[in-house]
Amino acid sequence: MSGTLKIATVFGGSGFVGRYIVRRLAREGWRVRVAVRRPNEALFVRTYGSVGQVEPILANIRDEDSTRAAIRGADAVVNCVGILQETGKQKFGPVQEEGAGRVARLAAEEGVAQLVHISSLGANADSDSAYDRSKAAGEALVLQAFPGAMILRPSIVFGPEDAFFNRFATLARFSVVLPLVGAETMFQPVYVDDLAQAAVMGATGEAPAGIYEIGGPVARSFRNLMRGMLRVVRRRRIIMNIPFWIARIQAWFFDMGSKAIGGLYTNKILTRDQVKQLARDNVVSQDARRLSDLGIEPTPMEAVLESYLYCHRESGQYTALKESAVR
Repeated sequence: MSGTLKIATVFGGSGFVGRYIVRRLAREGWRVRVAVRRPNEALFVRTYGSVGQVEPILANIRDEDSTRAAIRGADAVVNCVGILQETGKQKFGPVQEEGAGRVARLAAEEGVAQLVHISSLGANADSDSAYDRSKAAGEALVLQAFPGAMILRPSIVFGPEDAFFNRFATLARFSVVLPLVGAETMFQPVYVDDLAQAAVMGATGEAPAGIYEIGGPVARSFRNLMRGMLRVVRRRRIIMNIPFWIARIQAWFFDMGSKAIGGLYTNKILTRDQVKQLARDNVVSQDARRLSDLGIEPTPMEAVLESYLYCHRESGQYTALKESAVR
């Protein structure tokens, strides 16, 4: 590769959102460092560019030295690191607050031109959710250290590797009931590649700095999102709303169960903090800057879901063939 190519460091670049950002940066001709805790598990990112253009490197945003080494010499930095629940040393504060601030501070010290930080639409310093508070605190530290950063706050992100529609589609294969906490809570799912496009525009300097709330073209209730998913996977299931008071009790038992066995079991079913998040709508504010301000037209879910949820149908990729035979 030519030594004149610009360099981007993408923290968490092998994750769900990060890999789409890395792929787009590579197509734009950038050399990309994919900064992850386990480079040996991220070797697949090399295929996103020419030989030597994309490389996984060791870095942990909780560690000063490895973070600085990953940033040094980069023209742009994108931080995609985030956790949905706390496990071991991976806590909201050290990762989403202190880690975010560390990346921004070191990026400024190393003379990085552009910084993009992936946050969350629920970020709120006054929230009763520790996740949301940590996201807001992280944003504050980012802007303090790097005032010219672009901060992206996505709603639920969907795409082939998502942990949202795939999770409930899998459940629908084995259960006649889909239990939902906050069935009437509103969400505005955004396609992962739309989010990646916005991030790359920030990294390349094509978009103005600032905070953007990222959502899809339509806001829908949790219940309606599941109805749409069930139509795609061709399954009839009972959607059952779980009252919040019951959900809080269930989540308490799941959390305590994890602690009782010393963390050997990670509660990935439902945490008390997630119940708090599900009690609030997760949609773009009326006066917020959004995808349209970047010239990006949000992709409808209907244009994408069938392309990857078909595997959850009873006959998988042969469903269309069987349906045509019935006619």
